[in-house]
Amino acid sequence: MDLRESELPGIGRKYSLRTRSGEQLVIVVHNDERRDIFHMDTDEPDEMRSMVTLDDEEARVVSAIIAGITYKPKFLENQEIALDSLVIEWIRLEPLSKCVGKRIGELDIRKTTGATILAIVEKDKTKHINPGAEYAFTSGVTLVVAGERIQLNQLKKLLLNGAL
Repeated sequence: MDLRESELPGIGRKYSLRTRSGEQLVIVVHNDERRDIFHMDTDEPDEMRSMVTLDDEEARVVSAIIAGITYKPKFLENQEIALDSLVIEWIRLEPLSKCVGKRIGELDIRKTTGATILAIVEKDKTKHINPGAEYAFTSGVTLVVAGERIQLNQLKKLLLNGAL
């Protein structure tokens, strides 16, 4: 995550946020308490995909929702199931993950982390059950993985960094 803040003289303050998934948000807090939220195009950084303007009260309600103040997800709603020490988890590969373009066998996932990839779901909902060593990772896919918590933490590091 990359957050930048800048003063807009006579207008207010601007916050630019690039998420881990590569999305760009720009939030302008006006001196009159309005908030403009811009969702920028990832391919054309100067082009806006969408925009919404919130008054002070609306902005506070939205921020409470996003911060988890009004609702905290439960364990199962996080798509995680624990069976003693076995954990099944869903992991989405972000565009900045270093494993993108690499094959499962190339990373030697099971030997390196002890975790198992049960399935991979592509953006178009195509499913690969028990994918083989030749499967090459692409951005935006969701992995269904199993292992103990420590193994899954190692797997997340491996996927993010491309190595341990």
